[in-house]
Amino acid sequence: MLYLVSLALFASALSPASDALSTKMAKNLKVLVSSNDFPESGLDVLREHFTVLQSRFLHFGDEGINENKEELLNLIPGCSALVWSSHHPITKELLDKAGPQLKIVSTASAGYNHANVPELKARGIKLANTPGVLSSAVAEIAVALMLGAARRFTENLEQVRSGQWEIGFTKVLGQDIRGSTVGIVGLGGIGQATVKRLSGFEVGKFLYTGHREKPEAKALNAEFTTLDNLLNQSDFILLAVPLTDETLHMINSTTLGKMKKNAILINVGRGDLIDQDALYDALKNKQIYAAGLDVTTPEPLPKDHKLLTLPNLFVLPHIGSATVRTRSDMAVLAAENVVNALTGKPLITPVLP
Repeated sequence: MLYLVSLALFASALSPASDALSTKMAKNLKVLVSSNDFPESGLDVLREHFTVLQSRFLHFGDEGINENKEELLNLIPGCSALVWSSHHPITKELLDKAGPQLKIVSTASAGYNHANVPELKARGIKLANTPGVLSSAVAEIAVALMLGAARRFTENLEQVRSGQWEIGFTKVLGQDIRGSTVGIVGLGGIGQATVKRLSGFEVGKFLYTGHREKPEAKALNAEFTTLDNLLNQSDFILLAVPLTDETLHMINSTTLGKMKKNAILINVGRGDLIDQDALYDALKNKQIYAAGLDVTTPEPLPKDHKLLTLPNLFVLPHIGSATVRTRSDMAVLAAENVVNALTGKPLITPVLP
């Protein structure tokens, strides 16, 4: 018994030194943050554990493609983790530069089509994303797009800017959400959050489609159906699925042809879910009523793009998760996934565990 007590005391005395050694070893690990605007909340989590390298450049737009590309290639050798704050693709060249000690890519986004999943998997590199924490913010934008497209915000804002208002009892009338059928393609976190936010709009019916029925659907009064049936019946169609080989251009001339004439298409997923040439034709020819997009291909959408000539299209510049609270939550989750990966714990939100 005395031996066991002594052994316990000895182990207890060693543990602070052991923890200090572990912390010192972790501090020797380098983590690269890909953009100069990554929230401080996430940086604080990383700095507590590791040596943090951060790009001096923004990781979006032309700056992200040009100046930041070279910066990241210069900084990444020897890094154990990469925090990716951009929708620019992760290239094989960058992974080659990193070296074999790269253990984790943590992308501050729900989608991860930009993350080069096959290459990461082949190299045995873990991948994490940030689903869930952005569902509420994106759902709010989904509702805003529904309202904006249904109530013809593009045309009405142009009237305000020009000073030429179409005044009359039957001028510039829109569509109601009240009593409508709303179809959700992908009843995941964002889809469910959108349904909850629409509950006060007196929606007539919620439909959803996907690979399988969702247990959460019953409490939301959402009915599972086929994609074709959803397209045929819905007045509003919300795309809230990730971009995969299966969902690439899932909205095309064929599927647009199955929609009602008064249908309003909303996309908060990824731009390439939609064949934009087919969408342009459908909107221009009034085959469907309107569309609201927070995501496009490319991003930014050029100011002279033909889609922007359409009065029945309401476009936002990919601001679904763009709130102070949500971006901070995304940064912290991305950072915590790195901490777990580099300290031998399971990822919180794994894509490739």
